[in-house]
Amino acid sequence: MIVVIIAGGSGTRLWPLSTPEYPKHLLTIVGTNSLLQNTFERAKKITSIDKIYISTEASHSDHVISQLPEINKKQIIIEPARRDTMPCISNALQYISSVHGEEEPIASIHADHHIRDVKGFAEAIKRAGVISQKHSRITLLGMEPTHPDIKYGYIQKGDVFDNGTLAHEIKSFKEKPVYAKALDYFESGEYLWNMGYFVAPFKVFKDRIKGLSKNHWTDQLDRLSTARDQKQRDVIYLDFEKEAIDTALMEKVPDLLVIPGTFDWMDVGSFDDVHKVSSQDQDGNAVKGENVHVMDSAQVYVRNDSDIPVAVIGMDNVVVVNTKHGVLVMRTDQSQKVKEIANKLKEKE
Repeated sequence: MIVVIIAGGSGTRLWPLSTPEYPKHLLTIVGTNSLLQNTFERAKKITSIDKIYISTEASHSDHVISQLPEINKKQIIIEPARRDTMPCISNALQYISSVHGEEEPIASIHADHHIRDVKGFAEAIKRAGVISQKHSRITLLGMEPTHPDIKYGYIQKGDVFDNGTLAHEIKSFKEKPVYAKALDYFESGEYLWNMGYFVAPFKVFKDRIKGLSKNHWTDQLDRLSTARDQKQRDVIYLDFEKEAIDTALMEKVPDLLVIPGTFDWMDVGSFDDVHKVSSQDQDGNAVKGENVHVMDSAQVYVRNDSDIPVAVIGMDNVVVVNTKHGVLVMRTDQSQKVKEIANKLKEKE
């Protein structure tokens, strides 16, 4: 099996930690490794290092190379610009097929997720690889929800397709819901969080694209297959339309399968997520960095990336982040609004 790690995205909800020049998958959020490094370690439990690829944007490629010295530079697929997930993944899978052929299953996973049960994760990916190759069907992984959540899209499970792998047909995809609808999904037991992970041999992926009424993606894959060097690939890539793989492909393919993941999983997308995955004291306080002083406070997350002292006194449910890029102070339940601030700051540049 082959694994491609999608290391893109700007992580604007983690400003001022995450910046366009150094986005969240490069950051050390939990432990001593970056999210990307942790994902790479998980990928090594699925396959050999020579079959692990990283797809990343050009401006971050040097950081990726620096963080992953074990990997050959030829295994780093560089996007000349951001074009969303459909161009990114199509480009990566086509490149991989030019090296390994079109028959072997390729697992597409994201670099900025947090998973502790590495064994359970690897087993689920391998099961998806077996069924995708056996039945020539794109197989997704979905996560059993632990609570109603409005941050994730949902996959509605259909009938059981394969008892051995616990794969289900897919009835429908649901966009990020309002809370009442998320509660309905959770209580029904019919829905999974959409993790954005899938497995398929390239020939299956290509076949499903050809089955779409819109042939832009087929044309672009054909063009990529004729590129003689990276310069030509870059020119072709820049002609790709910007579109997410969910809307461009997954929601239109009638025979997708999904395997429920039973391992723990979190898309570390905002500071309330960061707080949840961080080590906490008996008061629920999580501290990262030096010269931080917390008194008479509970359920706070404090990170100090500078030398100056940071003190938090008599506060509950707040986030305080101090970096060279800026200072953030907010209630934890306002985490989703950080993106608005990051976008406003970008407009002023």
